[in-house]
Amino acid sequence: MTTGRHMAQERGGQGRGQSAGAQLALLLRGWWEEAGTSRGGARPTQQALAARLGIDQTTLSRYLNPKHVSTAPLRVVDLLHVQLRAPATELEQARALCRGALRENGRQRAAEGDGEPAAPVSTADESDGTPAPRATPGAAPGTEESATPDTGAAHDRSASGRPRSRWLRPALVGAAMVVAFSAGMVAHERLSIQDHRDTADGAAGAASTSGTPYEWPLLRMGEEDQFTRARALQYLLKAHGYKVRADGFFRQDTWDAVMDFQQRKDLPADGKVGGQTWPELVKEVGPGSGTFEVRALQELLDNAGQGGTAVSGRFTAETIKDLRFFQRTYGLPATGRASAETWLALLVKQLPPVKAPGYQRAAPSPLPSASV
Repeated sequence: MTTGRHMAQERGGQGRGQSAGAQLALLLRGWWEEAGTSRGGARPTQQALAARLGIDQTTLSRYLNPKHVSTAPLRVVDLLHVQLRAPATELEQARALCRGALRENGRQRAAEGDGEPAAPVSTADESDGTPAPRATPGAAPGTEESATPDTGAAHDRSASGRPRSRWLRPALVGAAMVVAFSAGMVAHERLSIQDHRDTADGAAGAASTSGTPYEWPLLRMGEEDQFTRARALQYLLKAHGYKVRADGFFRQDTWDAVMDFQQRKDLPADGKVGGQTWPELVKEVGPGSGTFEVRALQELLDNAGQGGTAVSGRFTAETIKDLRFFQRTYGLPATGRASAETWLALLVKQLPPVKAPGYQRAAPSPLPSASV
C-alpha cells in the first residue's frame, strides 16, 4: 500500500511545472483521498466536510478538483489540514501554494483588465464631476464628442493632456460607497451587541456578522442526544459544583441541577436553559480557569467548524490559538479569553457531528434514555 509520505512525493512530482493553484488542488485532493487510509478513520464525505468548514459543497469540490486551479483561501487550507489530519510537514507547503495561487489569480485578473488598479487622480485634475468626453472616431485632432452631449459640459483632461476614461470617476465613487457601507455595517454589528443578562429564554444576544442578533440556544430535557451544547451545559454545571454526567443527554440529573441553579440565582425555575440561564452559567475562561469550564469551552471549539481542539481541561497555548481563530472568524475581539459574547457565538455556531462522538463509539451498550 502506498504510504502518505510516498503519495506526497508523487503529488510533488506530478505538480512540478504546474501553476501554484494547480499544485494546491492536487495537494488538497490528496489530503482528502488519504483521510480514510494511512491515517486511520473514515474519510468524510465532501458534503459533511463542507458543512464543518462553513462553505457549500460545490465550492469545496472546486477547491479539491485537480483538473482546475484551486482558489482555496488560507483559512480553508488551514481548516482542511486539521479536519483531514494531513501530515504536519505539508502545512507550510500548502500555505505557500495558497499564497502563490492568490498572486497568480491577481496577475491573471490584471492581465484581463479586471484587477488593474486605477491610477490616482491629482487634486489639480479634479472637475465638477462631469464624465470625461469620448473621442469621435475619424474626428480631427483636438475635437471630441461629449459622453453626455445634451449637457454641454466642458472637456475633462488629465495633466498629460489625454482625455481621462469616462469610467474612472464613477468607479472611484462606487468604491467609496462600498467602503462607507462596509464601515457602517461593522459599526452596526458592534452596536447590536446586547446585554446577555437581560435577555429572556431564546432572546437576542450578541450580533452576528450579518447584523442579525444571535440568540442563546434553548435546551430542555428530552430523549435525543443534544451533543456538544448539552455536554458544554453539563460541564458548566459541574463547574458550579453539580454532579451530572457530561454525555450530551439532557436527562433527569441535568434537569434537577438546572432547576436548583435557577432557584439559587433567582431565575424562573422551569428546568430549561435559554437566554436567562446561559449568561449566569458561563464563566470567563482564560489561563488558570477550572477544569470543567475549560472542558466546556474546548468541546464547543472542537465542533465549531474548525475541529482539532483537544478536550483536556487544560487551557493550553493551542486552546488560546484556536479560541483567537474563532473570535477573528466571527468578528469578535481576539482576546484569547472566553467572555459571554464568545460563549454565545460558540453555542450558536455548533454543527451536528460528522461522525458519532467518542462517548458513543466507546460504549458498546445501547444509548441511555431520559428515564435512566
